[in-house]
Amino acid sequence: MTAASSRRFANVLHTDGPAPDRANAMALYGWLIGDWEMDAEVYADDGTRHTGRGDIHFGWVLQGRAIQDVWILPGIFYGTTLRVYDPGLDAWHILWTDPLKQLYTRQIGRAHGKDIVQEGRADTGAAIRWSFSKITSNSFRWRGERSFDDGKNWQLQSEFRARRVAI
Repeated sequence: MTAASSRRFANVLHTDGPAPDRANAMALYGWLIGDWEMDAEVYADDGTRHTGRGDIHFGWVLQGRAIQDVWILPGIFYGTTLRVYDPGLDAWHILWTDPLKQLYTRQIGRAHGKDIVQEGRADTGAAIRWSFSKITSNSFRWRGERSFDDGKNWQLQSEFRARRVAI
């Protein structure tokens, strides 16, 4: 791919804001647009804890009908989420991909009081719940949890405390 072709692709993918026909619904995740840094805690299956600092970048894509992000925690993951609002469900399809770990996750996201909760199932069949909480215009907490008993008990897998980066 040439540099010019790469720029054209980026211009076609990215857009400046939400699609007018769903702008109100897009606000659920729209506040995330921009650049963030995070402090991370990630727990392995054996209970060992990894801490680190990473960054997250959110942008409007696909004519403003979706939001795409890139989450980077060096040595742990480098992945992207595509968040697509579905007017028929009045909910969001969440598609996470981490090519480093060959991890692919699909969830449904909705407002849950002041929080945003995304629910789905891992490849193993375990229930997964990813949530944004303690949301302000410049910070949020993100938690990733899983349950092997259909939601009776939840195990923390990761927690990120993010701050907006001023540019």
